[in-house]
Amino acid sequence: MFVIILNVLLCVSPVHSVWACVRSCPTSCVCTEEKSCSILCDRAGLTQIPNEFPCEAYSINLDKNNIKFLAERAFGTLPSLKSLSISHNNISFITPGAFKGLASLTELKMAHNEYIRYLHTRTFISLQRLVKLDLADCNLFSIPDRIFIELPALQELFCFQNNFRRIPGAIRGMENLTHIYLEKNKIEAVAYNSLLGLIRLKYLNLQVNRINVIHNRAFQDCQKLEYLYLNDNLISDLPENSFDGLWHLKMLNLGGNFLRNVSNTWFQDQSELEVLYLDRNWISYIEEGAFENLTSLVSLHLNSNNLTTLPFLVFQPVYFLGRLYLFRNPWECDCKIEWLKEWMENYGLVRDIACTSPSSVVGLDLIDVIFEKTVEGFCLDPEELNTSSHTTLPMQELQSTTQNKFNSLISKFLLQKGLSEEVVNTTEGFSNATLLDELINEASLELGENNIKQVYFNIWVFIVSQALWTI
Repeated sequence: MFVIILNVLLCVSPVHSVWACVRSCPTSCVCTEEKSCSILCDRAGLTQIPNEFPCEAYSINLDKNNIKFLAERAFGTLPSLKSLSISHNNISFITPGAFKGLASLTELKMAHNEYIRYLHTRTFISLQRLVKLDLADCNLFSIPDRIFIELPALQELFCFQNNFRRIPGAIRGMENLTHIYLEKNKIEAVAYNSLLGLIRLKYLNLQVNRINVIHNRAFQDCQKLEYLYLNDNLISDLPENSFDGLWHLKMLNLGGNFLRNVSNTWFQDQSELEVLYLDRNWISYIEEGAFENLTSLVSLHLNSNNLTTLPFLVFQPVYFLGRLYLFRNPWECDCKIEWLKEWMENYGLVRDIACTSPSSVVGLDLIDVIFEKTVEGFCLDPEELNTSSHTTLPMQELQSTTQNKFNSLISKFLLQKGLSEEVVNTTEGFSNATLLDELINEASLELGENNIKQVYFNIWVFIVSQALWTI
């Protein structure tokens, strides 16, 4: 009998809870009839928080309204509430203690409230169980250093697309934080103490900021970090021990910066690294052994740099069986990268390596370049074409050259024959056929048979001009 009564109570209780949720649903909101009490008030045109919510509320969605102000205990006492979203409103001020009475809250979304700008130290008081906090795109310039002191359970913090110029000091010592999103801010540096105490951090996103300085051992406390995004910043150099201690790092993105070389001291502890982005930098030189400790690497992005060569000792493919991205570099396709062509042919894991030199292979893909061999079997570099020896002079320049050569021949010939006065005084054409024949023959030999017409024409012009001069 006791078992039967217990089963009846267990079945009736959820039904009663759902019925109570629907009965107490606020105006302009929709309350679901599922197992948990979900209250949907999004896009309802609300300008303030409803006065009452069902006591059984499990989740509340107030997104995309016109709410501007949160008073103290703005939501009353809701002991079962787990998720609250007030994103995409026009909130400009939050009274300290606005979330009191929400002791079970684990997720709070406040993103895209562009008028907040400032948060009080005690804004999130009493949210001891909060796990996820979203403050993205709230036009925040800073947050108080002790604002998260009463959020010991916080694991995920979304603060991207704000106006922070430094990494908020409020995150220091937050031992349970696992994910931090700070992309699209104006952060200028990662200081040695910016990330102190983040011993459980696994994911850190700092992409699209203005970072130009990373202090030595800035990530020393983040030994469980697996994903690190530093791409699209202003980094031109890294200290030798930048990533020391990050043994569990799986993905590192340094793309879109101003790095000019890759040091062999940067990746000494990253034996578990699987994906490395170094694309869209100015890299022209990679130190020998720079990648030798990356024994788990499956994807390396070196595209869009200034690399002209990749010596075998710098990158030994015997330890690498993943994808290698090398396109959009000014490759010099000589014998130094013959090994790379062979690797491309054997594994098919690299492609799109366009040659920019030597001139005989410009425009070819490396895989299509044929390397000649010496008798001893040594590689020969492709030839540089001597294009100047095959260049045809423009017609005007050719005619000018022919004219100059002919005039020179005329002067030389007449001086040799001692007949300059005889030619000058001639008024009846070519009276001396022998002289004319000799002149034409020598001019033809000097200037070539193709210019014989030009020779005749120039002789005629010369004789006529001299005749006119004497009149």
